[in-house]
Amino acid sequence: MVSNKVMGIDASNIRAGGGVTHLIELLKAAEPAQFGIGKFIVWGGTKTLGRIEDRPWLDKIHHPYLDKSLLHRLYWAIFILKKEVVAQNIDLLFVPGGSDASNFQPMVTMSQNLLPFEWKELKRYGWTFSTLKGILLRFVQGATFKKAQGVIFMTQYAQAATIKVTGKLNGDQVVIGHGINPMFDHRPTAERYQHSFSPTSPCRLLYVSGLEPYKQQWYVAEAVNILHQQGYPIYLDLVGPMGLGYKRLMNTLERLDPKQQFMRFHGAVPYEELKQMYATADIGVFASTCETFGQIVTEAMSAGLPMACSNRSAMPEILEDCGIYFDPENPIEIAESLKVLMEDPTLRFTYAVNAYQKSKNFTWGKCANLTLGFLENQLKKYSAQS
Repeated sequence: MVSNKVMGIDASNIRAGGGVTHLIELLKAAEPAQFGIGKFIVWGGTKTLGRIEDRPWLDKIHHPYLDKSLLHRLYWAIFILKKEVVAQNIDLLFVPGGSDASNFQPMVTMSQNLLPFEWKELKRYGWTFSTLKGILLRFVQGATFKKAQGVIFMTQYAQAATIKVTGKLNGDQVVIGHGINPMFDHRPTAERYQHSFSPTSPCRLLYVSGLEPYKQQWYVAEAVNILHQQGYPIYLDLVGPMGLGYKRLMNTLERLDPKQQFMRFHGAVPYEELKQMYATADIGVFASTCETFGQIVTEAMSAGLPMACSNRSAMPEILEDCGIYFDPENPIEIAESLKVLMEDPTLRFTYAVNAYQKSKNFTWGKCANLTLGFLENQLKKYSAQS
């Protein structure tokens, strides 16, 4: 196949978190020549571009505005990007951040933030800047999805929830899940889940996630306190960066366990150190009420953890029947779910094995091939229509 097409990637608003991870891993796994693509050109800030590995077919372009304020980045997106795209003879522009102001066509975008499209979840932030930002993104991304040649969603749930707000989209749509970093891979063994818990060897629960109002760590803490009061040997490790849910969690922990005897918030942990935390945990917990995909769930699955998981949003689509579910805003129900897993080592092992096997469906190679195939098809379709 002749590899002569040039694809542009606007990474100007890809600055942290899962968006950066997705872009890094996508380009690391990509084999563009298989899809008739000769070159990718990425525009982004210094930090983002610095984390993307060099490739012979990859050009990274930095503009000073992309390291400055939001207003500078907006100016660049509105008035400079399209000129850059035209100057580089781009055949198709990929906007993984979901917001496009260039009006270049053909353009393919991606939904990576469901929060702006779920008003009930956004309202948890109250009247804050985060709420205002979410409302703005609701309109900006909605408009971008409407005008795009194609839109990539990460789950069917996110696709349906978004279109419920935007109405029918004009372009093609596809569902492509993220991959999992191989460093988390840890095949579960029967020995790991056959031991009994005791005061000197309590059941270690691990909840990894940022402290945001929709993550519900405080309800998990309430559930663990219920089990502790009932005499169950249990310890909850909470890991994640501080967000607008930090104060509520800290108040809950101070009220329930001021001496950190059975619960502890560790703060943000370097990504490379999470592997060890997963390896020493007995049960993974995830209580979010709003997720576009659920990357943390897939990582825990790959690490061989049996999961007690929220029954909301995209989680049942990701975990399917490979875990036990609860209402994330009901501490009693969370406690009961945890109790079931704690009391049945065979069930823990069964869920761990099934989840681990299912995690093999999520690879960055698969994500890259499906994404580049979709970009290639959208360019062909646009060219045929032009």
